[in-house]
Parts: sequence; C-alpha cells; structure tokens
Amino acid sequence: MDDLDTRASSPAPTGDRPLLGLTVLVVEDSRYASDAMRLLCLRSGARIRRADSLRAARRHLRVYRPSITIIDLGLPDGDGAELIADLARATPRVAVILATSGETQLRDEALAAGADGFLAKPMLSVMAFQDAILRHLPPEYHPRGPREVLSDRVEPDPIAYRDDMAHLAAILAPDVPVEVVDYARQFLQGVAQDAEDIVLLQAVKQLEETRRQGAAHAGDVARVTGLLRARLAQPMAI
Repeated sequence: MDDLDTRASSPAPTGDRPLLGLTVLVVEDSRYASDAMRLLCLRSGARIRRADSLRAARRHLRVYRPSITIIDLGLPDGDGAELIADLARATPRVAVILATSGETQLRDEALAAGADGFLAKPMLSVMAFQDAILRHLPPEYHPRGPREVLSDRVEPDPIAYRDDMAHLAAILAPDVPVEVVDYARQFLQGVAQDAEDIVLLQAVKQLEETRRQGAAHAGDVARVTGLLRARLAQPMAI
C-alpha cells in the first residue's frame, strides 16, 4: 500500500498541520528520540510508525510503504545507510528518505547512500522538522496558502530518557566488544544531545576520541557507565 496514494481521500493539509494525511516511518532505537519524533509528527498532522531496528523496519516495509522515512544511522543490528540505499533504489520509491544522527560528520555518507536530507540531532523544532520534509515533497502535497510560523520546541518524555539510560547501562561494561562500545557511543551521543545532557555528552565525546586514537578505552567506558547509573539513581517527579 502506498501512503501517498491514500492521501487523496484524507483531509487536505493545512497551514498549521502541513503533513496531514501522511505517514512517517521512524527507524530509531532510542525511545527518547522516538518520542521527540512522535511529538513533531503529532504537531504536524502526520501519522507515525516506529521500528527500532533494521529487521523491524524491513518487516514493516514488506507490507506498507510510508510517504516519509526517517532513519537513524546507528542501529543495533546494522548501519542505517544500508536501509537508505535499499529504499533509494526501490521502485516505486518512498517519497522522502531522511537520515538522522547526532554525528553530523555522517551527513555525506547518508546523502551518498541516497538520502534526500539529513536531520542533525537534536531535532526538536517543529518548524525545522516540517521544513526538512516539505522541501522534498512534490508541490501537490504542500498545504495551500501560507503556513503558520512556529517557533516552539517539543519536550520528549523524561521517562523515555531514563529508559534509554537503563538500556545502555545494561549492555555497557569495560570488557564488552568494541562493536558494542561503538554502538553505545553513537546511541548516547544522539540521546545526550537531544536531552542537552552536557556532562554525559562530554564523556561520550572523550570516549569517541579515545577510540579514534586506538587507545585503551576501559576507563572512558567506566566513566560513562557511572554517569548512566547516577542518572538512574536520581528520583523522578511524578
């Protein structure tokens, strides 16, 4: 089923809900980043579906073709650029393919794979989110008349951030394989940027630098793990 084909029978997009009638498939393993995307889609009028891995995304795409895909480049079972390349070659093609990551140096890789654009994390601005999609949609799917100028930002659920911390704390240890360390580092960089957790972000960037130099990284992993546990120990307001 093609999501753009079904839009003809849906309500027309409006200035304040310019993505009305469209479905966004978000391929993202972070619950916090996914909640941000959920709120951005809700504010824009779009439906959202989520896959937390390449396998789940491919399972979804076998039965349904969304109009927009937003694919994180660091996924637990592989590189999101692989899925981008497959979607870019497919016929018929998904109308808009966007990559997202907290590592902006991956932009060129994503575009080379076939992405139409790149969303740098944190993506919390409603207007920037809508602009990034509308610039790649055919003109006939744009809202008629002026769009409402929005300056607000979404605020993802802090419980989702806590869930992400618990997920990483469970898999990180000083002696885990380097593949796990690199996955955790990429995951945490995006999530920490989304949540503006500066202390954690600095620790992750130090780990990245240590890995780049090929030096022993057990101490950096221990520091990151300690920060994760500290955040999990903090009481939350209910």
